[in-house]
Amino acid sequence: MTKKLLILLLLCVTCALHAANYLTFTAEADSSSFGIHSEWGNNPDVQYSLDGGKTWAKLTNDTLIPLPNKKKALLRGYNPQGISRDFGEVTRFVMTGRIAASGSVMSLIDNVGESVVIPNDGCFKLLFMDCASLKKAPELPAVHLTERCYMKMFLRCKNLTVAPKLPATQLADGCYSGMFRGCIHLKKAPELPATHLENRCYESMFVDCIKLTKAPELPARRLAYECYGYMFSGCTYLTEAPKLPAIHLNGSCYQGMFHNCTSLTKIPELPATKLWNNCYRNMFSGCSSLKEAPELPATQLADECYSGMFRGCICLIKAPELPATTLTKSCYENMFRGCTQLSEIKVRFTDWGEKWKATDHWLDDVAIDGTFICPNELSKEFEGDKIPEIWTVVVIKK
Repeated sequence: MTKKLLILLLLCVTCALHAANYLTFTAEADSSSFGIHSEWGNNPDVQYSLDGGKTWAKLTNDTLIPLPNKKKALLRGYNPQGISRDFGEVTRFVMTGRIAASGSVMSLIDNVGESVVIPNDGCFKLLFMDCASLKKAPELPAVHLTERCYMKMFLRCKNLTVAPKLPATQLADGCYSGMFRGCIHLKKAPELPATHLENRCYESMFVDCIKLTKAPELPARRLAYECYGYMFSGCTYLTEAPKLPAIHLNGSCYQGMFHNCTSLTKIPELPATKLWNNCYRNMFSGCSSLKEAPELPATQLADECYSGMFRGCICLIKAPELPATTLTKSCYENMFRGCTQLSEIKVRFTDWGEKWKATDHWLDDVAIDGTFICPNELSKEFEGDKIPEIWTVVVIKK
């Protein structure tokens, strides 16, 4: 009877180990190691096993565990309140050598990696920050996110080549903010299926991912505050922007989205007709290969809506028509500044909006010769913030 009971217990343990989806680190080079670093008194339960889950030991703060080449470490923990918390209580991994992660990061929450619900705000933020040894990210299966839960999770993981799938369709404020920032060898972005966005949800997500060649589809039609802010800034290999079908914008929603994407040559239509403050601010600034701009159909502007939108686009020859008849605060400020080949612009406004500084520096350093097309009612003033000095003025025929 005792022997049968022992066999049954062993079978149960084996089944439990098989069912668990532990976060796993696999060494891909000699002299690899891993550990954790906690700040502000944070002390989560994190355990590791080097023998396939037979025995476990606590992973103590700032202690590196050697991991020989091709060896695996399983990690788990019971942290129903989360690994990290907002406002400084942060725990992150440290690594040496070269390591590929696999399995579910949720095993740090429920001990087995079955949960798909993140328990708290800031739960995994900064978890792999500066892990230059990390080559592959683990699974992130959560479908219900929390505020800033993955914020800067892989910040400056410069050798990360494979990003995890991101299946969540229910986002939260800042959930992916800065997630892959500085991942200079990341070549492919994960799919982003969410159609309901939250404030800053994708803000700075792929900043300086210089090897990224294709952006994911962005199907949302209703945007949130700064949701795409600086999302692909500095992605110097990106040649084509995804379709942007949104017609309901929000403040700063596209701000700096493709800033300094120096290889970008193809950009989508921008169909929205109602603008918000800063909505397109610096959206394509520094896109030095861009030759054509999209139509800008909005006739009702908002403060700083187009500020710096095409600044430094040195290959842009013709500006889109600007159909608005009334200007707002800094609406066109720096809009075409530094577009050294720009030689034609057509506007519909009849007043320069000087009290609003609507056109501050908007045509600084454009082509020396050009054509300015405008209504007859607009005063023809050739000075710094108005019409370039030796451009030809053509009056719009009614």
